[in-house]
Amino acid sequence: MAAMAVGAGNSGVVDDTASPHALVHSVGLNETHWTTGFWGDRFELCRTQMVPGMDRLMEGTNYTQFFRNFEILAGQATGRSRGASFNDGDFYKFLEGASATLAVTNDAQLSARLDRIIAVIGKAQETNGYIDTWVQLHQREPNSKAAPFGERNNFEVYNIGQLMTAACVHYRVTGKTNFLNIARKAADCLIQAFAKPTPETAVNSVCPSHYMGSVELYRATGDVRYLDLAKKFIAMRDLIKDGESDDQERIPFGQQQEAEGHAVRANYLYAGAADLYLETGDKALWKPLAAIWTNVVTEKMYITGGCGALYDGAYPDGGRFHNNISRVHQAYGRNYQLPNITAHNETCANIGNALWNWRMFLATGEARFMDVVELELYNSVLSGVALDGTNFFYTNPLRVTDPLPVAFRWSRTRVPFVGSFCCPPNLVRTVAESADYAYGKTGDAVWVNLYGSSVLDTRLTNGESVKLVQETEYPWNGRVHLRIEAAGKKEFALKLRIPGWAASAVVRLNLGPVDASAKPGSYFEIRRVWQAGDVVDLDLPMPARLMTANPLVEEDFGQVAVQRGPVVYCLESPDLPKGIRLSDVRVPTDIQLEARYDQRLFGGVAVLEGKALAIAPENWSGQLYHEFHPAEARPFKVQLIPYSLWQNRGPSEMSVWLPLQN
Repeated sequence: MAAMAVGAGNSGVVDDTASPHALVHSVGLNETHWTTGFWGDRFELCRTQMVPGMDRLMEGTNYTQFFRNFEILAGQATGRSRGASFNDGDFYKFLEGASATLAVTNDAQLSARLDRIIAVIGKAQETNGYIDTWVQLHQREPNSKAAPFGERNNFEVYNIGQLMTAACVHYRVTGKTNFLNIARKAADCLIQAFAKPTPETAVNSVCPSHYMGSVELYRATGDVRYLDLAKKFIAMRDLIKDGESDDQERIPFGQQQEAEGHAVRANYLYAGAADLYLETGDKALWKPLAAIWTNVVTEKMYITGGCGALYDGAYPDGGRFHNNISRVHQAYGRNYQLPNITAHNETCANIGNALWNWRMFLATGEARFMDVVELELYNSVLSGVALDGTNFFYTNPLRVTDPLPVAFRWSRTRVPFVGSFCCPPNLVRTVAESADYAYGKTGDAVWVNLYGSSVLDTRLTNGESVKLVQETEYPWNGRVHLRIEAAGKKEFALKLRIPGWAASAVVRLNLGPVDASAKPGSYFEIRRVWQAGDVVDLDLPMPARLMTANPLVEEDFGQVAVQRGPVVYCLESPDLPKGIRLSDVRVPTDIQLEARYDQRLFGGVAVLEGKALAIAPENWSGQLYHEFHPAEARPFKVQLIPYSLWQNRGPSEMSVWLPLQN
């Protein structure tokens, strides 16, 4: 094995420190953290509720088995395999999130707990590096046909991909190699297993977390074999014959221009390909990534950042030839196919979109990619977890009615467990690692990507040390205060992201105006020799804006959504007066919505208030159509809440899109 990389503690979740084709580099997990405010509260929720709650659930056997499967393999418990074939991968995601919290808390008890778990995982691993509890335990059963990499839907490569990423994060935070050594042995097993790939073995790429994992393992160890493994995995896709849309295998990746198929698998593929681009600069990877990104954000992404409109469907369902049609599920739909009640929008797909856009930003330094990351984090990612930190959504629709028009596979109320338990641990690691997205750095610049009260203490790639403190009540208001605590003697730039929605941002340096305009959707640069005590103030006006959809989004025609800053709002039934149903509400075109901070609601939140209209309800029982009759509308005081917070007051109706009325 190659020598370990040095200075692991200064590395981020994506360690592009030495990536030759990265324009921006991530900061170390231990170099930044949230302090107070919105994200400080979310991290504290993660630390005190999400991590320990997930640990209890995954150690136990009440719902299914996660850690117990490893204990059985290690000879520390008896029993048989229980749970989905991808449970190992979801357990590794939890371990990644727990490891990331250590960068801030340095919790000795949690660190020791992780060491005990890792030791058991090591004992469960076979001598050749293979590890997958579902396959290994089923192999023990009489007449079993289970075999390593024999069935793609066993998700072995997905599981090992999550193992590699989790182990790299654990190593970067703790400096320990116990988990990393397990990941290296597993990766070495993959190298042997796929040394001579065939069309039959190539299909094991289902849900390709291993693209990101292989590249990250290369970054953590410097062992080029793992970079070659990632290259091979991408190249293997072209071997697949009669591939289907569900796993993005219908056509070679290099020829793809639209997002299709299972949205989680798609976004993991795109994130992994972007990771590989950061290391290789292969334009054959960037070409499809650029085209697919444009397709997603202009034709297939919800206003909340949600991805994957379809529960089930067929692609291409409008194709000329019947034999081209294949099944898709939990998938991107057609262009502009963005239903609201039936929206799938799996939380993992939304997180995957953030992972992908983060890497696109690192490659380009373009604000448009961070705009998407921010949109995801505040809306369709955080909607996946309740304010108690222990109940979760698998899907994230934009409208919920009572009764629902059809029975759905997944609950419209947050629950502590679902059979496909991939999203909750994904949320744990995303919230735990969220501060790592807030900043970036280059040789002579600090990039401020996300706004939230935080501290950054880092060393630029030119060797200069920088410490700054950010104070803000963002996203409830747009005033951001940055203070330089320490700086070297060399000139460097502070680059502030001006969100695409910020039409009239104002920047001040040491209370004085800056002689330059802050263009929306760009980074505003202040370059100088900084002194301790220098301050920069950024003011991002946040009017409530009525948003409309492209007319081709038929479900949203004649309706508006409300967005303020990065936050998308919704109307929820607990905020409606008695006698008014969600379906009765209309939004006047001249509505004036004002923000009011309510400390008593949801622990503190900016709500939007204004005057809406209510019409008398119609009787549609037994009718699909009837003659139109103008309805008298009466005004009432309406309150909107952030979409991510809906359904924290019990079962309810909710809608992001609301009908207009002149």
